[in-house]
Amino acid sequence: MIYREAGQFKTSYRADQAVFPILQDRVGMALIVLAAFVAVPLFATEYLLVAILIPFLILSMAAIGLNILVGYCGQISLGTGGFMAVGAYAAYNLALRVPELNLLVVFVLAGGITALVGVLFGIPSLRIKGFYLAVATLAAQFFLDWLFSRVAWFTNYTPSGSVTAPAMKIFGFSFVSPAERYLLALFLVTLAAVVAKNLVRGRIGRSWMAIRDMDIAAEIIGIRPMHAKLSAFAVSSFFIGISGALWAFLHLGSWEPLAFDINRSFNLLFMIIIGGLGSILGCFLGAAFITMVPIALNQIPAALGVPISTATAAHLEFMIFGALIVFFLIVEPHGLARLWSVGKQKLRLWPFPH
Repeated sequence: MIYREAGQFKTSYRADQAVFPILQDRVGMALIVLAAFVAVPLFATEYLLVAILIPFLILSMAAIGLNILVGYCGQISLGTGGFMAVGAYAAYNLALRVPELNLLVVFVLAGGITALVGVLFGIPSLRIKGFYLAVATLAAQFFLDWLFSRVAWFTNYTPSGSVTAPAMKIFGFSFVSPAERYLLALFLVTLAAVVAKNLVRGRIGRSWMAIRDMDIAAEIIGIRPMHAKLSAFAVSSFFIGISGALWAFLHLGSWEPLAFDINRSFNLLFMIIIGGLGSILGCFLGAAFITMVPIALNQIPAALGVPISTATAAHLEFMIFGALIVFFLIVEPHGLARLWSVGKQKLRLWPFPH
C-alpha cells in the first residue's frame, strides 16, 4: 500500500514528464544515491569495492553508451571493446604526452577522440543495417585490436606491449585507495546516466527511436537519417570511450590490447540484452547480472564444500551462465528492466487485479 499515487497531483506538463513523477520513486532514488555515496565507502570491504562495485559502475557506463546505439537507435554494434580500447589508449597517451592536463579533461578528450572514431566507423550505417552493420562493426573491433597490438607508438614503444596508467590525481587530490577510486567512478557514472537519460527523453532521443522503429517513415516525417545515426554513434562512442579510460585507469592499472578483445564486446551486448534494450535502468541491471553471476557461481561450490578443480569450475561457470542468459531471454525478452517495470505497476494497483 505504500507505493500508491493517491494525493499526488500534477498541475503542469513539466511535472508530468519528470524522470521520477511518483514521490516514492524520488525518495527511493535519493536514498539509493545517498547510500552509494556515503554508506558504501564507509562500510564496504576492499574486495567488494575492487572486485565488484568498481567494475560494475564502469561497465554500466559502457552499457549506457552501447544501449544508446543499439537499444535507442537500432544500430547493431559488435565493436564496443575496440571503442573502449580507443578511450583507454587515448587517455594514456594524453596523460603521458601532455602531463599538465587535468585527468578529468583527459577522460573527456579521450571520449571525444573515441566519438570521432565511432563516427568514422558509423558511416557504413548510412547504407547498410542489421546483420551487415554488425559485421562492419565487428571488422572495426578486429582492426582496432590489430592497431593497438602492432603500432608501438600507442604503447609508448614498450617491448611487452603492456602499459601502466599514471598516478590518479585530480585537482591535487590523489585517488589511490579503493574507496576513493569508487567515489570517482560513481560520480562520473551518475553524471553519465543523468545526461543519457535526458538525451533520450529529448528531441535527439526521439529521432533515434524513430530511426530504430522505421527509418523510412522517420525520413518521411522530416528526420535526417544521417544526422540521427551518426549522432548516435558519436554519443555512444563518447560514453564508451570514457568507460574504457576508467576501466584502464581505475580498475586495471596496467593492461594490454587483449583486455579489450571481442569477448568484452560480447559481454557488453549481453548486458543490454539481459538488462533491457532501450532502458537506462536496464544498463545497470544487466551490468549487475554479468558482474555478479560469475562471481556467485564461482563461490557457491566452495561455500557448499564441494571440491572441484579450477578448470571444472570455469567450465561450469560458462555453462550455467549461458543457460541463465537463455532462460532470461525466454522468460522476459525485454530484459530485467521490463520485469522491474511490471513489478512496480503491480504495486501501484495492488490489491486490485486491473
